[in-house]
Amino acid sequence: MAPRYDPLKIDPSKETDRIVSLIYDTTLQHFHKNGGVIGLSGGVDSATVLALTVRALGADRVKALALPDCDSESQSEILARKTADLFGVTLFQENLTDSLSVLSCYKDRDAAITEIFPDYNPKIHKAKIVLPNKLLETGSLNVFWLVLVDQNNNERRKMLTKSTYLNIVAASNMKQRLRMLRLYKHAEQSNYAVIGTANKNEHDQGFFVKYGDGGADIQPIQHLFKSQVYQLARYLGVPEEILSRPPTTDTYSASCTQEEFYFRLPFELLDCIWYGLENKVPAIELADLTGLGANQIDNAYKDIAQKIRTTEYLRTQPVTLGKKIP
Repeated sequence: MAPRYDPLKIDPSKETDRIVSLIYDTTLQHFHKNGGVIGLSGGVDSATVLALTVRALGADRVKALALPDCDSESQSEILARKTADLFGVTLFQENLTDSLSVLSCYKDRDAAITEIFPDYNPKIHKAKIVLPNKLLETGSLNVFWLVLVDQNNNERRKMLTKSTYLNIVAASNMKQRLRMLRLYKHAEQSNYAVIGTANKNEHDQGFFVKYGDGGADIQPIQHLFKSQVYQLARYLGVPEEILSRPPTTDTYSASCTQEEFYFRLPFELLDCIWYGLENKVPAIELADLTGLGANQIDNAYKDIAQKIRTTEYLRTQPVTLGKKIP
């Protein structure tokens, strides 16, 4: 559902200039680094950041890494390579499956899944975690479900217990943390900065892993709503295959979009509603502007506010006696 009201249009040319200046000044003049390292996922955020970083530093000062594991979609690597080629950057690929196996990532995850589905077999089943998709109608009861997909694409789903959910997430989060470890290894080898790819939706609503994909030296698009990232991506010439691809977590063995797993609304609608919440637009007024009901807007307002509130710890720096919790 596309909103009738869209206050989030940007001037992509001016925004590009601002971000390019940030990357150039911070990397070369403030941090005194020789270039930048980016994890390239095949998604719109990393493709946009790559394009911006190449403009800022030049392709010869940018290193792109694809860091898949056995659960990653094959399309991710294809699109990452196409993006790197388009912007003149060499793509380095490291498969993390063996390292994650040593860390018991898959073993711990599979043990937790088996608590819900005793017949689960990772050789014949794929799995993912999702939230209910009727946010506007049902409100912000964020109860997670485990979905099991067999070889014929038949799905079964069961509600997750809190402990099983936490065990699956804790195991799966090793992927993001290992990816960031590899990015910093390559960055430090070349005296490069790690350029992050988190947008406003991910950062402010807590859709990232602390000291994983949330770790970086520069976060050049963290101030942009996801729908604004798309505007910038089109201006920068990001491939259409990426623009039309649903944003995915690329974490679980079954294909899982970010909307399914966390945000619960299409980004063009979510961002419009979130903008209304930030600017204290009454639900009934935003309802008139978007064509939704006031109760639907209110449900979305509550869900966004809850996510921001309950994930504040992710955005908090380590607490010391000299620095109190904000």
